[in-house]
Amino acid sequence: MFGRKTQDSDTVVRLIASQLRRDISVGVLAPDTKLKIDELRQRYGGSAHSFREALTLLASEGIVEASAQRGFRVASATQSDLEDISRLRAEIESLGLGWSIKHGDLRWEGEVLAAFHTYSKLCMQTDADRQAFAIEWDEAGRQFHATLVAACRSPRLIGFQDRLFTQSRRFRYAALVEGGIDLAAETRGLGEVVEATLSRDADRACDLLSNQILGALTR
Repeated sequence: MFGRKTQDSDTVVRLIASQLRRDISVGVLAPDTKLKIDELRQRYGGSAHSFREALTLLASEGIVEASAQRGFRVASATQSDLEDISRLRAEIESLGLGWSIKHGDLRWEGEVLAAFHTYSKLCMQTDADRQAFAIEWDEAGRQFHATLVAACRSPRLIGFQDRLFTQSRRFRYAALVEGGIDLAAETRGLGEVVEATLSRDADRACDLLSNQILGALTR
């Protein structure tokens, strides 16, 4: 009885966190916005307890900041934040990709190809209508980058990669809708990463991936 109640509560928290994460990523909840629980309940529905749990979860991901005195607010999104996140992503994802190339099997190679196929197709669709496909494009990008490190055999690295990508999503989304991302060039660049990965050329694949991620700093 108690176990089922806990599971249901956890599901509600995850759903609320997902809604908030999405709205932070696309800028509906802007950087530095105060997140007042009563206002969030009116907007999304749910209990105060569920929102506190969801906001605490998002704080652990680095997209919400918590303060004993000031409560919760959306994390800042400055140029310094972008530089810090991008440099860490480049290091962590390159390391994870190198380990995945070493340990990954044929099934992993197939997953990399499938994830890239989905992302490249969404890049084409998104180029025609950036507002309509932005959220799907972003999710496909998240899945592709996660797949690159999925065979690294380090759960901590995988978790850190996911957290950093989550923190980068606001910047990616804003750059996309403002026309700051050349989607054709991004597809070509990541295609080269995939080609080097499948050739098991770890040094080249990692260098190409790092350059792709750091490209966010020159947009």
